[in-house]
Amino acid sequence: MRHAIAILLLLSGAPVLAKEAARPRAREAGVSVGILSPGPLNAITDVDGVKVGQVTLPRSHDVNTGVTAILPHGGNLFQDKVPAGFVAYNAFGKFMGSTQVAELGEIETPILLTNTLNVAEAGAASVEWTLAQPGNEEVRSVNAVVGETNDGMLNDIRGRHVTIADARRAIESAKAGPVEEGVVGAGTGTVAFGFKAGIGTSSRKLPVSLGGWTVGVLVQANYGGVLTIGGVPVGVKLGQYDYRKQVEEKKADGSVVIVIATDAPLSDRNLRRVAERAFGGIARTGSSFSNGSGDYAIAFSTSPAVRRTAAKRDSVAPVDDLPNDRMSPLFQATIEATEEAVLNALFKAQTVEGNRGTAQALPLDKVLPMLKAGR
Repeated sequence: MRHAIAILLLLSGAPVLAKEAARPRAREAGVSVGILSPGPLNAITDVDGVKVGQVTLPRSHDVNTGVTAILPHGGNLFQDKVPAGFVAYNAFGKFMGSTQVAELGEIETPILLTNTLNVAEAGAASVEWTLAQPGNEEVRSVNAVVGETNDGMLNDIRGRHVTIADARRAIESAKAGPVEEGVVGAGTGTVAFGFKAGIGTSSRKLPVSLGGWTVGVLVQANYGGVLTIGGVPVGVKLGQYDYRKQVEEKKADGSVVIVIATDAPLSDRNLRRVAERAFGGIARTGSSFSNGSGDYAIAFSTSPAVRRTAAKRDSVAPVDDLPNDRMSPLFQATIEATEEAVLNALFKAQTVEGNRGTAQALPLDKVLPMLKAGR
């Protein structure tokens, strides 16, 4: 049986893909995920205050990489920290700053995503930017938060091409509004399910009866498994999936970083629970969560009611906290937005010829009819 997901395929009105530059998002192609409605932009920036900045290095045959920065708000993040929860579902990877987030339950810097061997440069950029913010003149310790996936197939990763200046530009260019997807920023060189993937984003807006909160997700998709869309085993039908012919073609390893934002007033404990549920969305896409995969999720709340300001740190202050019994709709929203964010990464990504091979774009001309037939 199909899992409980609504897949609406309006193929008669789907756009004609005359060129790769016109590749649609999943909903634009007629694929609707879940039961909840997206926000106006269907992006993590639907959560008020969240900003995203991306730097894509000048692309060549060998260099296909970049940086993506997510800012929980536009103020001084160190002085106005946000509560956060972190989950390492499979910790084959490098997630800078994660231990302090897990210990203290808060974020004090932008969240940066890049490739495995440029985590240090991204971390240095975050520290430099934080120290330079007005009001931080006496700061002596900064917990930079940096996630990564390995883009070594398409990118000359050993060249370590991302500089501190590149990562800092990603932070400084962060803005509200639409978020570019696919072959951009930290997703420039990533591959998922054997197809070109990249950065993807989505959101869900709960109805007023369920709180009216917004959940936004951004993913850096770079993992394996058997691509599944709406319960349809697309990877099998295309003949491209992990362990095909006893792994004669490729290993099943890879990684995914999931960043979740919400305006719901949540404690760091419940934000960790939200982060855990994001892997339900990844599972729906067909992930095998393999041994060599670094699968991470980090969730934060932008609600001013739970923000950890300098004034609150010196006193006992009341804090809003959505009760446990009201969390289930947020869990549903997180799962749906995560799943759709991955699909957007795949749908928007173009074919890339890179350092050690070529990653073909997901063939939508074949996939969309499969989904229609599988309804």
